[in-house]
Amino acid sequence: MQKAWLYEEYGPKEVVKLGEIPIPSPQPNELLIQVHAAALNPIDFKLRQNPLGPLDLPVVPGCDMAGVVVAKGDGVVKFEVGDEVYGNIQDFRAGGKLKQLGSLAEFIAVEEHLVAAKPKNLSFEEAASLPVAVQTAVEGFKTAGFEEGQSVFVVGGAGGVGTLAVQLAKKCYRACLVTATTSTGKVEFVKSLGADKVVDYTKTTYEQVEEKYDLVYDTIGDSRNSYVVAKEGAPVIDITWPPSNPKAQFSSLTVSGEVLAKIRPYLESGRLKAVVDPIGPFHFSDAISAFGYIETGRAWGKVVVSPFSSPPYLASAPPKINGF
Repeated sequence: MQKAWLYEEYGPKEVVKLGEIPIPSPQPNELLIQVHAAALNPIDFKLRQNPLGPLDLPVVPGCDMAGVVVAKGDGVVKFEVGDEVYGNIQDFRAGGKLKQLGSLAEFIAVEEHLVAAKPKNLSFEEAASLPVAVQTAVEGFKTAGFEEGQSVFVVGGAGGVGTLAVQLAKKCYRACLVTATTSTGKVEFVKSLGADKVVDYTKTTYEQVEEKYDLVYDTIGDSRNSYVVAKEGAPVIDITWPPSNPKAQFSSLTVSGEVLAKIRPYLESGRLKAVVDPIGPFHFSDAISAFGYIETGRAWGKVVVSPFSSPPYLASAPPKINGF
């Protein structure tokens, strides 16, 4: 058996309880991963508060993880036992029901194509912070058809997706001008990520921004207001559903280990950095506090849960029972 955080009813963070569930057996093309770190995303508490699709209860929340392969099913070809990997285990576009067993468990089973080798220079905590956010950030630029030399206005530059959107724009997509919004205390932090200009939204309105941009990349769902800084006809990307501006383009994410593999050189060279909120990481035993913090909307980068106090892995894993 293993420890996992789970909920058997929908509601506030208090419905999430620490329990015991069986260690899953990897199916064909799946890896069994011993989780060393997991990261929380807004989707993790939004699904708990108001399920967006069919879910079987109980649910172990969590999408992002980094850990070590401890077993593999038939057909796995890219990874071996002992490999350090990371990924987003929930493929939201795959159709059907989401996995009941998310990443806030000591062991998880995940399809091989959803994970990638962990960059050698990153800790498990740093790696776990990346998958959902970087997959989302990359998809937004792809949806917009962003080109080298264009300008971008990032709304929410200190958040999980925003910190990566700023870095990608400047260091990977080579934007000519990167401007981002944040609150007063985070201005210098967002500048350190590569933003050429930072707008303190507590002091400056969108209407007071002088420049117009080739892309408005809204990571907080404020496109009903932020669109005014876009050039005429320029795309406005909104990663929240539904977009608050009906003319904005919704951008979700492509869940694939291939996306993570492509950004590996940028991570290992230091051009792209993982941002873990300095209040964390939260210990596995204190995951409820991690949920409480991310739900405030004030996190810097990603909220990470680590370490996990996993028991020794037994090769003869018990069968799936109790809904798992």
